[in-house]
Amino acid sequence: MKVSVILPVYGVADYIVQCTRSLLDQTLDEVEYLFVDDHGPDNSIELAQQAIAGHPKAANFRFLRPEHNLGAGCARNYALPYATGEYVAFVDSDDTIEPDMLELLYNKAVQTNADLCCCQLQKYDPEGHAGDILSNPRVEDGPLTHDKRAYVLTHYVSLFSSFLYRRNFIEQNHIEFPPDRSADDSYFVSCAWMTAQRIAYVDRPLYRYLIRPGSVTTTQDSDKYRKRLAVFAKLMHYAKESGAYAEFSEEIDYMYLKKGYLSSATNHIINSTRPNRAALDIIRSELLQQVPNYRSNRYYRSQPSMRVMVSMLHYCPRLAIPLLRTYAKRNNIVS
Repeated sequence: MKVSVILPVYGVADYIVQCTRSLLDQTLDEVEYLFVDDHGPDNSIELAQQAIAGHPKAANFRFLRPEHNLGAGCARNYALPYATGEYVAFVDSDDTIEPDMLELLYNKAVQTNADLCCCQLQKYDPEGHAGDILSNPRVEDGPLTHDKRAYVLTHYVSLFSSFLYRRNFIEQNHIEFPPDRSADDSYFVSCAWMTAQRIAYVDRPLYRYLIRPGSVTTTQDSDKYRKRLAVFAKLMHYAKESGAYAEFSEEIDYMYLKKGYLSSATNHIINSTRPNRAALDIIRSELLQQVPNYRSNRYYRSQPSMRVMVSMLHYCPRLAIPLLRTYAKRNNIVS
């Protein structure tokens, strides 16, 4: 197989048929689709099976069912050992992809011998109206030199569904989704950026990302910040265990400041009706544990607005709360 596509399925009866049809329309041959039935409350899996019934590509679809609900990240982990493709893609079962997405990404990945090959992602609302186009940090195709890796780590965004990942690269670097059910995609992409040797791009918005009420990214959770802190603590551990931190400590510390510290503070503020100082103190305590010398970080020192936000969160959090919402949106802090 050229590509294995993994889809966790949970509570998406209104969207799964459209998603499945976009997979059936793919122009690339030798693709397998692994649907993970994550014990959802509706008939999503049955609808997907009906959508492929009688189709010439039906044999390319496999339906996996773990013993109990795993959550999206662990459901993807569950499917990975079943994958046989040279590359792996992850599609959310309420999203769709353009018919030539897998063909364009696979051909470019093979042409450039890339560990990672990515495209752009475009937001859509449930009525089908197109929104923003989101892009990964762009460097020249080919080897990830020191300067290129430093750039992508400091300009990182979590668009994990816009990638093809070489399967043996994932396996050899022990990259998997954490079980914390928050920022698991951020963790996976960050580990990939830290360890990939070659990168390639297709500059087209080929992945259609649905913004809908009730999805994981739009559901409020007052404890979500704790889960994010746990995930980014794991990420710091992975960075050190993999050897990436030894060469890119400043870049990874800066990533933690943005995506670990500020994103956790933002999540608490957004998901709480009454944000409290105790929670912000917990988040800051974790920052001091993970990046004790953050004030001397050269990327942090070059960002006056970030320095102001961090100081305000510590010394006058009530004033910082409305400002942080605006700052996070403008600087892509929450992912």
